[in-house]
Amino acid sequence: MRTWGPLTAVCLGTFMLLLDVTIAVVALPDMARGLHASLSDLQWVMDGYALALAALLLGLGAAADVLGRRRVHVAGVVLFAAASLLCGLATGPGMLVAARGLQGVGAAAMFATTLPLLGSVYQGRRRSMALGVWGAVSGAAAAVGPVLGGLLTDGPGWRWIFWVNLPVSVVAVWLTLRVVPESRGARGRRVDWAGTAAFAAFAGALTYGAVRAGAHGWTEGGTLASFALAVVALAGFVVVERRVADPLLDPRLFLRPAFSGVMLGGLAFNAAAFGVMAYTSIWLQTLLGMSPVRGGLVFVWLSLASFVVAAAGGRLLHGVPARLTIGGGLLLIAAGQFCMAFLDASSSASALVPGLLLVGVGTGLVSPGIAGAALAAVPPERAGMAGGAVNTFRQLGYALGIAVFGTVVTSRMEDTLPHDAAHGLAGGAAGALRGVFGEHALRTAFASGLNAAAVAAGAVAAVAGVLVLVLVRADRGPRDAGVTDSMTAAQKEERGEKAKEAKAEEKAEKKEEKAAPATPYRR
Repeated sequence: MRTWGPLTAVCLGTFMLLLDVTIAVVALPDMARGLHASLSDLQWVMDGYALALAALLLGLGAAADVLGRRRVHVAGVVLFAAASLLCGLATGPGMLVAARGLQGVGAAAMFATTLPLLGSVYQGRRRSMALGVWGAVSGAAAAVGPVLGGLLTDGPGWRWIFWVNLPVSVVAVWLTLRVVPESRGARGRRVDWAGTAAFAAFAGALTYGAVRAGAHGWTEGGTLASFALAVVALAGFVVVERRVADPLLDPRLFLRPAFSGVMLGGLAFNAAAFGVMAYTSIWLQTLLGMSPVRGGLVFVWLSLASFVVAAAGGRLLHGVPARLTIGGGLLLIAAGQFCMAFLDASSSASALVPGLLLVGVGTGLVSPGIAGAALAAVPPERAGMAGGAVNTFRQLGYALGIAVFGTVVTSRMEDTLPHDAAHGLAGGAAGALRGVFGEHALRTAFASGLNAAAVAAGAVAAVAGVLVLVLVRADRGPRDAGVTDSMTAAQKEERGEKAKEAKAEEKAEKKEEKAAPATPYRR
């Protein structure tokens, strides 16, 4: 229990929060029918969760360093469970979206504390083992999501994709309180609440503007006002971060080409690889007539390819520069999306398989190395900031991908269908439209919309891949000095404590080896 208990507790929380990013994808058509939800409602069911997770991840990580990481983690699990209960009890789309946002807040508290908790419990080789298991669980959650979501939706109903979190949360809280010790960051650190609020306003206004553009147009007054608010909030965030003693994200890091390249890669990765999945799932179920289980199984090709490549890449690609694996992976994702841009009225699910395999291979190359590349792009004292930033940008990319590609799908559909019909079809209302427009017209329109979204996603991945290859380098520029000199006393103290901890770990390991009993195979 002492060895595996903390790892199990942390991995349970990680599995739940990452599972809920994708588990709802195949349940969207059933949600639309059960709650009479529109396309915009469905977009916010996905985006409300990812957006809250992205907007609060950095802020709650800083708060956990002050308040106690275990305390914040447990509070996150409890909030996540309560929100999951509310999701399952939702009587309308508004309640579901609000509950999904609360889920995202709890998930942010959990995600921000997982790696610091593991780092405080495990040292040396045990830490490497724990991080390896955590990484495998993270990958498995994304792979299992669509399939488990299909099984639950096709069986007891879509509400159970949320209720299944409740027993797991109870075990996670009990185990965390029992075996995970409390830990905190360096003394004297303050929480940057102003920066947290400014970044949340920026991410929320940007995503809202993208979703609104799909329904009202890019030049509509409310859309432009949302984008203007996003610009103002971003400017405010930069000003705050340059002035506070303990910033969430030092803006000067973006002067480093490698750091900017990795952040851009993370943003584009989640958008391009997963942003079109929700609309593909709706097409599979409402136009091709697949069950949620069969629709979820279609995405297994992506999950399997990603898992195999990520597992094999750790050995085969050791020593390969990160810019090649990340940049090359993004280019493969682009190729996969372009392969899926040739659908027509007669296409079946098999037309997606080659593209899904390519996207899966690209995902398997990008996902394992992007966090390490972020850490390598900054001085050591900024490692925690860089790790939190890349996870934030990935989740923000997913939220924006859902919004932007949904707008692309409906805009292309409007070439052949009226505005309301296009939005209804993209939201899963194919049944009510068949008697008016006919099956062939609906299939043609939806296929055209998916093709346009796939091309857009491929273009995003291709541009990002090229920029990563150009920007991400292993060299250290002269700007390092400027960033390092800006460390506060608390950060310098934390760096010294980590160095002492590393030396103590090394001594403890040598002592354990000397104390180990002799065996016929050990001299």
